[in-house]
Amino acid sequence: MSGQLTQEIRLGSYLRDRRAKLDPAAFGFGPARRRTPGLRREEVAQRANISPTWYTWLEQGRGGAPSADVLDRIARALLLTEVEREHLFLLGLGRPPEVRYRKGEDVTPRLQRVLDALEPSLALVKTATWDIVAWNRAAAAILTDYGALPPHQRNVLRFMFLDPHVRAAQYDWESVARFVVATFRADTARAGAAAEVEPLIEELCRLSPEFEAMWRDNDVRAHGDGVKRLRHPVLGPITLEYSAFTVDGRPDLSMLVYNPTPEDRDRIRAFLDGLETISPLPSGERGTRGGFSRQPQTV
Repeated sequence: MSGQLTQEIRLGSYLRDRRAKLDPAAFGFGPARRRTPGLRREEVAQRANISPTWYTWLEQGRGGAPSADVLDRIARALLLTEVEREHLFLLGLGRPPEVRYRKGEDVTPRLQRVLDALEPSLALVKTATWDIVAWNRAAAAILTDYGALPPHQRNVLRFMFLDPHVRAAQYDWESVARFVVATFRADTARAGAAAEVEPLIEELCRLSPEFEAMWRDNDVRAHGDGVKRLRHPVLGPITLEYSAFTVDGRPDLSMLVYNPTPEDRDRIRAFLDGLETISPLPSGERGTRGGFSRQPQTV
């Protein structure tokens, strides 16, 4: 049996299994006698606005490769979760779906606890539009006290191009800024969030000629990992090794972790120990509670 045929059979089996787990009454379908549990094939096809014949072929493993749009419609018809939707795409197309932008959703308390447990490493979570939505105490102390800022101002591009303290903290501001613009462009395009960031782009082009010039370059890059050197107002020069991770189940979110080099780790730990203890608060509620500067130092 060929690999392609095996994949089509797996896709059909997964569709049948998901369909069988749905309650017809919840979708307004009549209480007629059913030989098998769940929705009928034609009912799923109706909800997905596709041909019942083709949907039947997909379940039978002979429908060929469906398009991403069809898989999306089937995922909605079957009320799949994000993880289930990703699995559907892997079976149907051999790749995960494109990232879908979500607006205004906080991280879970569990993810916040992960950030807090990473200290003295600096950790934060950003959206596909580069808004910071969660952070730990180390990130607030060394990078920016995000909790002291209104949510709409917690954007990396705003910090980089509109805040003189951020510029001063970079050893090579232009190189860092170009990297930020290029990775931002790639992230927003991947997430389908071009329309959402258009007002921000227009504002930055109006306020920063440097941003406008870099944006016109149309450069794109992946975030990946690397080394970041900063000038901290209290600790002086700091070297951090950073890595970026996608949040499982939330591909529109990225977690950034900045690990201090061995020679800087003890200095950062001592600096954090010298600050007044900050009680963990939900994302977006962390503010200045002793020792934190409201002025952003870097991003």
